[in-house]
Amino acid sequence: MIPAQQVIDLALDAAGSGRHAGTDTETIVLVTDRTEASLRWAGNSMTTNGVSSSRTTTVVTIARDDEGPRVGSLCSAEVDPALIPELVAASAEAAAGAPEARDAAELVGGSGMPDDWDADAPETGAEVFAGLAASLSRGFRGADQLYGFARHEVATTFLASSTGLRRRFTQPTGTVEINAKRARASAWAGVSTPDFVDVRCDSLLEQLSRRLGWAARSVELPAGRYETLMPPSTVADMMIYLGWTMSGRGAQEGRTALSAPGGGTRVGERLSDLPLTLYSDPHAFGLECAPFVATGTSSETVSVFDNGLDIGCVDWIRGGVINALAYPRAAAAEFGAPVALPADNLLMTGGSASMDEMIASTERGLLLTTLWYIREVDPTTLLLTGLTRDGVYLVEDGQVRAAVNNFRFNESPLDLLRRATQAGIAEPTLPREWGDWATRAVMPSLRIPDFHMSSVSQAQ
Repeated sequence: MIPAQQVIDLALDAAGSGRHAGTDTETIVLVTDRTEASLRWAGNSMTTNGVSSSRTTTVVTIARDDEGPRVGSLCSAEVDPALIPELVAASAEAAAGAPEARDAAELVGGSGMPDDWDADAPETGAEVFAGLAASLSRGFRGADQLYGFARHEVATTFLASSTGLRRRFTQPTGTVEINAKRARASAWAGVSTPDFVDVRCDSLLEQLSRRLGWAARSVELPAGRYETLMPPSTVADMMIYLGWTMSGRGAQEGRTALSAPGGGTRVGERLSDLPLTLYSDPHAFGLECAPFVATGTSSETVSVFDNGLDIGCVDWIRGGVINALAYPRAAAAEFGAPVALPADNLLMTGGSASMDEMIASTERGLLLTTLWYIREVDPTTLLLTGLTRDGVYLVEDGQVRAAVNNFRFNESPLDLLRRATQAGIAEPTLPREWGDWATRAVMPSLRIPDFHMSSVSQAQ
């Protein structure tokens, strides 16, 4: 493949030569080069591994004429330089036939060339798994059956526009997920990591072995409301979905759970008696992500017109109070709200109790270790449904006594925050349900006095 920077130059040159009289045309080009390494194992044996490389090129054309700004955007995985003019022409044709863009704004201007603009995109390889593979090989000699996979991706995005904008960012993303089985019991654990240096596979295996030991005894419980301890992974699955729905436009137009009765939004409303703060920050240590907008399509929370705009730290919930909603520049101007852009991570503050301490102070309740197959039931209340999987445990008199059957649950993350009576230590975690899309999270454990297990699930 030719360098990504050369792809951008060719695309911008093709866009410049293809402009038509009477139309003011602007072009944005995004090129993402990525390498991905993967490792899989099953039944205490390595099965497959490999390394792949790929490129995606997105051309966004903005046509400004008497009919208003219109946007065309096309993405391609082709790497043949001869096809670049065709991609640019197709993007321009899409813009010509598009409706007026609701999120129109002036493009972000150039502010100089980054010092590393001409540097090669870094890559990853199988060697990143060396420490993990050594730990797994020791685990394979045990009695428990281990299944799982690890992946590491390094993606570098180059962003440029006809206004002179030039920005780039390299995003490393890694995850490890392990299922352990003993007799009829199974348990899951997962972690996210930028580089695998901080992955402690031995401690993951110890955690799984402990949970399988709890499952030596099992009991059947009916559906109902139970005091429930939610570890950080399950909290992340619920809060990430909340984060995805915090659109200012959706709330202003009365379509979401953040809409206020009678009009407006719920910003300023106290949501929790606990002093919890939910925020995103592209510079959060260990969870760093792109500090600027880089998108080929617009949504209610991000706009192609904002490409290159700086992303800062935003407190979405501050001290238990709803503090901000997501507004690209055009929506912020329309509704008189501050611009707020979500970063690709989510963090929440917590308390001082460890999970062991929270268990020890529980008279009777459930320990809910993972969630699965989460779907939205009602957007106006943000009611979600889903299943438990690979580890629901009965806690009695401060100790985990047995595994229990699986359930279907019905809960809203907003209601969970409203009803939570205790928050544990906040720590980095991997959401199980959303781990393919959202790997950078820090969450506390939560104690919910009446978590709603709506029915018994037959899934085992």
